[in-house]
Amino acid sequence: MTLTARQQEIKTNFIRVRGAWSDTWEGVLRLDPEFLAAYLELSAVPWRKNHLDDKVKEFIYIAIDANATHMYLPGVRQHIRAALKLGATPQEIMEVLELTATLGIHAMNIGVPILVEVLEEKGLRTGPAPLSERQEQIKAEFTATRGYWHAFWDEMLELDPEMFEAYTAFSSVPWRSGTLDPKVKELVYIAFDTAATHLYARGLKLHIENALGHGATAQEILEVMEIASVLGIHGVTAAAPILLEEMDA
Repeated sequence: MTLTARQQEIKTNFIRVRGAWSDTWEGVLRLDPEFLAAYLELSAVPWRKNHLDDKVKEFIYIAIDANATHMYLPGVRQHIRAALKLGATPQEIMEVLELTATLGIHAMNIGVPILVEVLEEKGLRTGPAPLSERQEQIKAEFTATRGYWHAFWDEMLELDPEMFEAYTAFSSVPWRSGTLDPKVKELVYIAFDTAATHLYARGLKLHIENALGHGATAQEILEVMEIASVLGIHGVTAAAPILLEEMDA
């Protein structure tokens, strides 16, 4: 279609600010150019403030789009392509994906305390049992590799040491062999914990604390949250093409 002067202005600004364009954005531009202009202003905030370098920003987008509670694959492809163009290595991007894969353990982080609560209500548990020598070793291994310990691991270690040992090995891979700075790793955790499709508050607080400990600034952490805040646009980018197809039909 032929663009109006206003639509062309919005498209030009979008490409200048975000460095990308697609048929999907063309469709949104056709349907509601002022909405696209407003989205551009929202999504541009972290690109104008620039507390994080561009490559790290792309890692944050990848973590948000690739995590198991969202899995927005068009965005994954777009931001992997952008990260590679910015000089990211395949190993760095794989490390982001490995960090994102730890989201699944939140089934235990949320579930185990509820199990303990019910056991105590029913008189089936009176308190924590002492840790065995092997459990103490697992705790020490986790602390050494991941660089922290938190009380919400205590009950999982006590009740299901086999699972916690396996998770320690699984979650530690990018910390043992990866190349990303520890601060960046923690920002990746923050990204998918704060995303609207997950909102895991306990983990978010922990990883903010860890990121600050690794030298992150409040502005860098806010920039991660700003990037996560545009996740809602995927409702438009997924559905607008369908609307256009039905209109054309």
